[in-house]
Amino acid sequence: MSTRTADERVAVATPTARAAARRAAPWAALAAAVVLAAVIVTALTAGGPRERFSPHDPSAEGSMAVAEVLREQGVDVVPTTSLAQTRAAVADGQTTTIVLADRDDDLSSSQRRELLALAHRLVVLEPDLPTLVDLAPPVASAGAADPVLHADCSLPAVQRAGRVSGTSQGYRMLEDPAAADATLCLGSGDGVYSIVDLPEDATRVTVVGTGAAFTNRDVDRDGNAALALTLLGVDPTLVWYLPSEADVAARHPSLASLSPDWVPPLAVLAALTALAAALWRGRRLGPLVVERLPVHVRASETMEGRARLYERARARLRALDALRMGALTRLAALVGLPRTAPVDDIVEAVAELTGRHPRAVRDLVLDAVPRGDRELVRLSDALASLEADAVARVAARGRKGEWTP
Repeated sequence: MSTRTADERVAVATPTARAAARRAAPWAALAAAVVLAAVIVTALTAGGPRERFSPHDPSAEGSMAVAEVLREQGVDVVPTTSLAQTRAAVADGQTTTIVLADRDDDLSSSQRRELLALAHRLVVLEPDLPTLVDLAPPVASAGAADPVLHADCSLPAVQRAGRVSGTSQGYRMLEDPAAADATLCLGSGDGVYSIVDLPEDATRVTVVGTGAAFTNRDVDRDGNAALALTLLGVDPTLVWYLPSEADVAARHPSLASLSPDWVPPLAVLAALTALAAALWRGRRLGPLVVERLPVHVRASETMEGRARLYERARARLRALDALRMGALTRLAALVGLPRTAPVDDIVEAVAELTGRHPRAVRDLVLDAVPRGDRELVRLSDALASLEADAVARVAARGRKGEWTP
């Protein structure tokens, strides 16, 4: 029989301050860690956005230093983030240079072509393949270039720079440079250049692969500053265009922009009503029971699942591009080219190997757009047929000892 009094039992059942502190210690440590992480993130992100080539960004990847020096030299630097702003900023196309850095591929083909009609000079920083196709068709990407490049052309900006250093991209001409009236600068050898200046319609387009020379981190190295300032400071007005989601929204209006004004308040009210109903009628269940079960998914199921997702989204071109990328990689290996070889080089080699017309091969592996499911199946079968034909030709030549990749 217990001999404790009621006061003693209450004292035993009531937690002490030390016990409560011990239970609260893990939560206090977690809260302190969250606060510390928030302070660190705030300190790292302070001072504005971080975006490569941004004229407002003072970080290593930004181009604020180049923009400020150009302003001190009397150039009116106008930053824009949409094609509409760029169009409004160009008062006189004959006295304006546009510098474009579309790193996220936000612009469509028609939007890029419209830029050619806005100003007489267009400088494109580190363009990708779609940008080259639209703005400088005779130019193709050639991978990384040498880290140190020397002046080797008559372009004033390159002559004034003398020596340019930093990571850079290389480009090749798909046509005769003389016929295209192109100036090739900062060569790395084997027909690879980091700056290509050529006319396109009525605009002089300068393709620049030496993007590091325009960043705050590398602009003071060697002749990088002279290259950037001379190339961008030719005209009184410089429109610094960094495309954004506004350009995507301009050609694909969102559901919110198409909805009447009364829809958002009604949606908020419906959400609040649903939340209130959930709190009112909700039932608290017991703890979840976690059961570990082995899961084995066959590769064919994964393939079929992705195919059904493409079919449900009607993403025919994306599905075809996935097949094309795999086929191009295997075809490049068959004809003895590296995986990073330009598409046009692979097309020429495959056409020569299989005896097909280069235009037909290019249309199959790059240009053709499926308009329906039957067209997608037809193009897929044609890709498989092309690859099988190439394999058969390589095997036949190997048996005869004529050629091996």
